[in-house]
Amino acid sequence: MLVMKFGGTSVGSAQRFAEVSRIIEQVDDEECVVVVSAMSGTTNLLINGARAASEGQVQRYQEARTELLTKHLDAIDDLLGNTPERDPLVEHVQKRLSEYERLCDSISTLGELTVRGHDAVASIGEELSSRILAALLRARGHRAQAVSATTLVRTDDHYGAATPDMDETTKLISQYLRPLVEKGILPIVTGYIGATSRGVTTTLGRGGSDYSAAILGVCLDADEVWIWTDVDGILTADPKLVPDAHTLPELSYLEAEELAYFGADVLHPRTVAPLAARGIRLRILNSFKPDHPGTLIVSSPDAQRRAMPAIISTEGLSLIEVAGNDSGWSLQMASRALRCLADAGIEVFMFSQSFSERNLNLVLRCQDQAHSIHLLKGDFEADLRLGKLLHIGAQEQVAAVSVVGMPGIHATTIAPQAFAALGKLGLRVISVAQTTSAYSVSFIISEDDVGRAVPFIHHELGL
Repeated sequence: MLVMKFGGTSVGSAQRFAEVSRIIEQVDDEECVVVVSAMSGTTNLLINGARAASEGQVQRYQEARTELLTKHLDAIDDLLGNTPERDPLVEHVQKRLSEYERLCDSISTLGELTVRGHDAVASIGEELSSRILAALLRARGHRAQAVSATTLVRTDDHYGAATPDMDETTKLISQYLRPLVEKGILPIVTGYIGATSRGVTTTLGRGGSDYSAAILGVCLDADEVWIWTDVDGILTADPKLVPDAHTLPELSYLEAEELAYFGADVLHPRTVAPLAARGIRLRILNSFKPDHPGTLIVSSPDAQRRAMPAIISTEGLSLIEVAGNDSGWSLQMASRALRCLADAGIEVFMFSQSFSERNLNLVLRCQDQAHSIHLLKGDFEADLRLGKLLHIGAQEQVAAVSVVGMPGIHATTIAPQAFAALGKLGLRVISVAQTTSAYSVSFIISEDDVGRAVPFIHHELGL
């Protein structure tokens, strides 16, 4: 049994859908399940439209709906032309995006995007992409069927980062998914989403399609899980910043989990643990270069391999400051700000609270910046009016750079080398975080500096 997951860039256009279908056709495994993400950029458009709705910006969510409709219908026309699969699929896409607009109408009337509403909106992209891929495979002569994970993955009601009930999920998969595989039907399952026992749609957290593949892999007792992305596995650095970065050919579960938790984009942090518990092999592969071996993740890697550290960089981040004054600032202010963003399902990458300066610095995605400031100003409206807070606003665009060593191998060397490299460059370090294990360290620097910081650290580490 093989479970394969294809990310958003792998199905980002008609050409990519066609390439994914060819990859699936070449897999030599009679029992296979495919998990698919939304087309690249789709989830952001859906969420941004819903956020605009919560602020009463009707035109913006209507424009988002139009853009999404054009994007998906163009792909369908290119892929399916005049085949019998086209018209029913077009009708479905139009219906789902009309439902999206009605959801946004409701959000606009309410004046608030709840976390439950957020999940209802964010889940639409996977529903569309799974239908497109299944229709394409059927048009190419295969028995494929789109399957919504809301019927398979049972979760709690922690919207935005739901936790699956593995016992109940295993029962549902045995009841609804395994019979399809046994009949020779290829299931194309929506990644990222699940549902509560009451049938309410939930999401598993940003990038959660990887986690969906792991859940299905465990429940189906798969031999392997393959994560198809747009790079050659897990690398020593972002190849866009370091063209000669090396692929890490083999990692242990612990090493891969460490890299994922520090932000390696190719792997969701919760993916590894369930597979490790069952000893299921995990491969990270490049759908743009399907012949590349990628990275293999196993319990016991080859003892003769070269264990290299990796540099994980995340760009497109914003630094937001919540600034108090001498009389009004308190720790309660900081906790309120964090709670406000957490309740809205916004991920905070790092935060620092200076009691002497009476402020809180928050690092989050640029696409979350405007909505986060809007939420914080609403929550602290009275405090701003009374002068307990001086201001809430964006400071600058930043990047996170983490230097991650291998547990038990780089315990005393990574942090000093990373600090020394940044010192040689003379870069301004905005914030630092280091685990007690000492083999990993993270920096927040200006986004303008990341292009020279990452290659230089890569060189200084001898990579």
